[in-house]
Amino acid sequence: MTASGDETFLAHRAVLLSIAYNMLGRVAEAEDCVQEAYLRWQRASQAEEGEAIASPQAYLRRVVANLCINRLQSAAARRESYVGVWLPEPLLEKEATPPGDTATEQSETLSIALLRVMESLSPVERAVFLLREVFERPYPEIARAVGKSEAHCRQLVHRAKERLALGQSRFSVSSDEHQRLALRFAEACASDDVHALVEVLANDVVLYSDGGEAREPVHHADAVARFILAGGGRLSQSASWSWRLARVNGKPGVVILVDSAVYAVFALEVRAGRIAEVDIIISPSKLSHLQA
Repeated sequence: MTASGDETFLAHRAVLLSIAYNMLGRVAEAEDCVQEAYLRWQRASQAEEGEAIASPQAYLRRVVANLCINRLQSAAARRESYVGVWLPEPLLEKEATPPGDTATEQSETLSIALLRVMESLSPVERAVFLLREVFERPYPEIARAVGKSEAHCRQLVHRAKERLALGQSRFSVSSDEHQRLALRFAEACASDDVHALVEVLANDVVLYSDGGEAREPVHHADAVARFILAGGGRLSQSASWSWRLARVNGKPGVVILVDSAVYAVFALEVRAGRIAEVDIIISPSKLSHLQA
């Protein structure tokens, strides 16, 4: 591997991490896949497989996509036996991968809400959808990456979009209004004010949690507010805790700290001026990458 080969890989590393994280929803596994892609890139370069690496971007995306597909397929049984709602590991803004070096190689972090819904897609559907709709890759490249025909890839994208019901803006940066809603949400929780909390929630809000007592989604504003405050009441009795606003996967959110360690992350999905979805990540295994 030459110095220029390493530089080529590093120029695309951010977008490769973004693809892997959005496929897997786990930070360490995404990093493992990108590292394996690097090792394969080294071997291909040393073997002087000129045709295979004629397009480094396409080659590396193809390797990462297939590594992630394999991991998702092997993890299918574990996901099916998971108790409660499966949620991905959250990324706070400082952990988010930076953009790539060129205008066409931008990293993208999907919201917790969209990653949760994408669990309904098969591994190949997920890869095709991400490469086309998020990273805007051409169908010939996608078809080669997943070993399907272009026509089949188009069908997979259409099916995925229907299943995900993508009517809302998926990648927009949080506005000042969204930040104000997150602040009102956090202050209502901290002050144990159920009425103030209900006011910032949509009537049909849904809460998902990967731990604690919410093994099934909690529906409607009053039930969600009371569930959140009940958890906060138990927490305040047992430990010294605090909260801070954060951007979670590019969206407004709240981080709960206990003795300066991350205890839980609240990801908030805002629609039409109200909080329409609350995703609570509380499993220690999904927060360990935030503790440093």
